[in-house]
Amino acid sequence: MDKIRVGMIGTGGISNLHGDQLAELDYVEVVALTDPNVENRKKFITKYQLNDAKEFADHKEMLNHSQLDAVIICSPHTLHFDQAMDVMNHGCHVLIEKPMACSKKEAEELIETSEKLGRVLQVSYQRHFEPEFIYIRDTIASGEIGKLTSVTASLYQQWGHGPDNVWRKNPALSGGGMLMDSGSHICDVLLWTTGLTPLEVTTQMEKHHSPVELDSFTAIRFENNVVAGLNIVGYAPIWHETYAFCGDKGGIFYDNGKVTLHRLREEPIVPELPEKTTNQDKSFFDAILGKHEIKVPGHFAKEVVNLTEMIYNAAGYKPLESNAIK
Repeated sequence: MDKIRVGMIGTGGISNLHGDQLAELDYVEVVALTDPNVENRKKFITKYQLNDAKEFADHKEMLNHSQLDAVIICSPHTLHFDQAMDVMNHGCHVLIEKPMACSKKEAEELIETSEKLGRVLQVSYQRHFEPEFIYIRDTIASGEIGKLTSVTASLYQQWGHGPDNVWRKNPALSGGGMLMDSGSHICDVLLWTTGLTPLEVTTQMEKHHSPVELDSFTAIRFENNVVAGLNIVGYAPIWHETYAFCGDKGGIFYDNGKVTLHRLREEPIVPELPEKTTNQDKSFFDAILGKHEIKVPGHFAKEVVNLTEMIYNAAGYKPLESNAIK
């Protein structure tokens, strides 16, 4: 093929990050897009000069009336499963925005389908490509801070101060609140940087009169006697993201993009970070072309779904099937 022909499902906020990254790839062409919101479609077409791209209000219409090699899904969470299944069954590879699905059962079925049909299935966890988190993961794995003993991860956003009439606060579309949405990235960091499996969780959640939970505070016991605190706060005045990875020989601390390495009774070290070489979009297409393995495969993303499901279950929510969480 001359170019990889791409369809977009969803042209709202996060699609613009993909649009920016796709614009840098001369071997990729967006040939079709779908969104029930006409204004979103028009804005995306104008911004990225996609005047020849076909427009659709429904993803099935796009799949039935376009020649596509791959599809990027940027829709509300509870739509991911059905849309990804339709995409793969139409012969296309798929890049899904987080979360991969709203239940472990759905995630497993997506993986099974991708393997049966030979489709690339990748989930768009951005931090796998960010130098700060690559450094943290490699440093933990090298034993530079010794045996990992604890992790604290916190994300604060202004969710609670925005309107309620948005899809992220509609359980039928979001599948949950702040934990399911932005919190999915933080669960991803916990699992990817440490390589550990969660064994048990306890949690507290608060909606603050919102249709979905805004704040959640979760204690996690991982294998190897590692304990963790996961704090996802949607009722905050600012965005703030922090991590502390403590081992028996030192620790790594992350504060809004700044990383420091600490050893007991020594001056902190500001490490030299690796260069960024790819991103979620470029790596997806390079995996399709066989240049390397899938960077964020479904098997890994399923573990994020599993941890999220464990936390919601611990809070007394029903199992997270699409459109089922209340």
